[in-house]
Amino acid sequence: MTKTKMRTYSYFFLLPAGIIYFVFYLLPTILSFFFSMTRWTLTKWTYIGFENYATFFSETSLSIGFRNTLVYAVVTCGLKVVLGLLLGAFLTSRILFKNYLRSVIFFPTLLSTIAVGIAFSTMMHPSHGMFNTVLASLGITGPDWLGNTKIALLSVAMVDVWKGVGVATVIYIAGISAIPQEYYEALKIDGGNNYSAFWNITLPLSRPAMNSVIILALIGGLRSFDLIWAMTKGGPGFTTDLIASIIYKQYQAGFYGLATAGNVILFIAVSVLAFPLYKFLTKSEVNL
Repeated sequence: MTKTKMRTYSYFFLLPAGIIYFVFYLLPTILSFFFSMTRWTLTKWTYIGFENYATFFSETSLSIGFRNTLVYAVVTCGLKVVLGLLLGAFLTSRILFKNYLRSVIFFPTLLSTIAVGIAFSTMMHPSHGMFNTVLASLGITGPDWLGNTKIALLSVAMVDVWKGVGVATVIYIAGISAIPQEYYEALKIDGGNNYSAFWNITLPLSRPAMNSVIILALIGGLRSFDLIWAMTKGGPGFTTDLIASIIYKQYQAGFYGLATAGNVILFIAVSVLAFPLYKFLTKSEVNL
């Protein structure tokens, strides 16, 4: 018997990827932490310590932005998880035009977010938008979807769900398709129906796919900006302002150091929420 010699490669093979990672990710991250403690322009900077952070947390709109961001993230994440699971289970069953329906569900994901925001803001216009026109034909007075402070944020969240549920559905389809069919056949022999198959086989065994959807949807909701800006620009007032839109407004006003501090706060907030949740979901997945 001859021993197989293990071939080793030099760590220099990692150098190109390491340089790219350092230049385009690690270095900008370090510089962001530094410049968040300065008052800077494109030509000069002045170190001011944690003054930007103190100013950012003293902003009256910040507490609203944090609350809106959490509500937006939880609503969009929850609906994508539930609707994606139901659509994934439906589109892996024995139905006609399965592939066509899958493409229809996934199609909104391919559209430009800005274009979707502009289109839906037109359709949600209170007087001549398509939604209220249809409701008026049924004798129902439609609300001001984006002008009513009570429903504006939820209206944008529904558009976000419509656009993003396709990704969740595809992840669920992949997870459900990987479940061995023998489980369903055994349940059918024992007298089980489609309802019991979903609750006892599909739901528990699709947990890995569900965990991926939860993490991706939650991070996407916390970082959301483009759809909000295209539809409401944070209005009316601060009703639909998220942390990302508040940061953008600070950049627009020329407060670059303050906006950079906001980016650091957003980075920390996403990390604090996402990493423990990922650990918890992974642990619960292993213990199934």
